[in-house]
Amino acid sequence: MSRSLILTHTKYQFIEQIRVPIALVASAFFPAAAMLAFIVPYAGDNPVAATMSTGSMMLFAVMSSALMGLGIGVAEDRAQPWDPYTRTLPAGPLARFAARLLTNMTIMLLAIIPVLLIAAFLTAATVTPPRLIAGIGAVLLGSVPFALLGLFVGYLLPIKAAIPVTQLLFFPIAILGGLLSDPTSPPSFIAAIGPFLPSRGAVEMVWSVTTGFGTNPVALIMFVVWTVGAAAAAVWAYRRDEGRRYT
Repeated sequence: MSRSLILTHTKYQFIEQIRVPIALVASAFFPAAAMLAFIVPYAGDNPVAATMSTGSMMLFAVMSSALMGLGIGVAEDRAQPWDPYTRTLPAGPLARFAARLLTNMTIMLLAIIPVLLIAAFLTAATVTPPRLIAGIGAVLLGSVPFALLGLFVGYLLPIKAAIPVTQLLFFPIAILGGLLSDPTSPPSFIAAIGPFLPSRGAVEMVWSVTTGFGTNPVALIMFVVWTVGAAAAAVWAYRRDEGRRYT
C-alpha cells in the first residue's frame, strides 16, 4: 500500500468533509459551549480544575468526531453507488481505511482548538508545552475505541439507524464516564460505573499527562478491553457487510 495512495484518498475525503462542514461545526460547538456554560463560571479560577476540565472537553470533542463522524460517515458512504465500486478496485480497503482515520484525526484536532482557546483566555488553566503536547497525544489515543465503535456502527447499520445509535452510544458513555462532572469529586454513581467505560480510562490518561492526576488501574484495563472488543466488532461488521453485498 503506497503512501501516495493513502494521501490521495485522505485529500479527497477531507475535501468532501469540508464541503459539508456541519459535522466539524457540531463537534467543536458542544464542547466549547459546555466550557463557556459550566467550566468558565464554576471552575475557571481554579488552575487544576480548569486544566482537568479542559482535558475532559477535549476528549468530549474527539469522541464526537470519532464515534458520530465515522459511524454516520461510513453508513452514508455505504448508501452511495461509489462505495461498492471502490471496494472492487485492486488497491484493497486498507488505503481507504487509513485515509478515513487520518481525515477523522485531522477533524479531531480542529475540533479541540476552540476548547483550547477558551481555556487559554477565559480560565486559569495552566500547562507546560511538553504536557500540552502529551495531552493532545493522549486525547488522540483515547479516541481509538470510539473510532472503532464508529466503524462498527457504520458498517453494521444503514444511515437512518446509524444516526440515532451513535447518539445513544455517545452521550451515556460521555456522561457516565465523568466528562461532564467534577473531575475530582464525581457523583457516586459515576464513580462506581465510570471505570468500566472507555471514556473514563481515556480521560484519566489525559488528566495524568497534563496534571499528574493518579489513574485508576481498572479504568485503564477496561479502556484496553473496550479497544480490543471494538476492533473485533469493527472487523466483523466490515466482513459481514462485504459478504452480504458481494456474495
